[in-house]
Amino acid sequence: MSFIKVYIHFVWSTKNRVPFLETKELRQKVWKHIKKNGKEKGIHIDFVNGYSDHCHCLVSLGSDQTIQKLMQLIKGESSFWINQQGLTKEKFQWQTEYFAVSVSESIVEKVRNYIRNQERHHAKKSFQEEYEDFILKYDFKKFDDK
Repeated sequence: MSFIKVYIHFVWSTKNRVPFLETKELRQKVWKHIKKNGKEKGIHIDFVNGYSDHCHCLVSLGSDQTIQKLMQLIKGESSFWINQQGLTKEKFQWQTEYFAVSVSESIVEKVRNYIRNQERHHAKKSFQEEYEDFILKYDFKKFDDK
């Protein structure tokens, strides 16, 4: 038996950053569903939360899981479910792009707290500012900077 513990912090936004998830109640319903669906699909979602226009998800990868497949399963199914339930006035979609960064075991609790405190965090900082911080902090390069 293999023992694997690889944490990934995922962040993705709604299509065009539309604040579809405008109420705390709606967000909590979506996060609860994402976690439940992940469990049903064998995805260990350690923590999920976000704000009106984006989602943060801390996932522990399984031995046969890829980042791309996890995002496809989590985003695709949750988008389908949100629309099926009629939870938004317009058709709901997630943006195609996402961030995925590895998380050291030594800071897992710090990342959980960061994800847990999204409401408070975004009272002071927009998702655009958070996005730009991620670009700088993790030294992501834009694809058109060849």
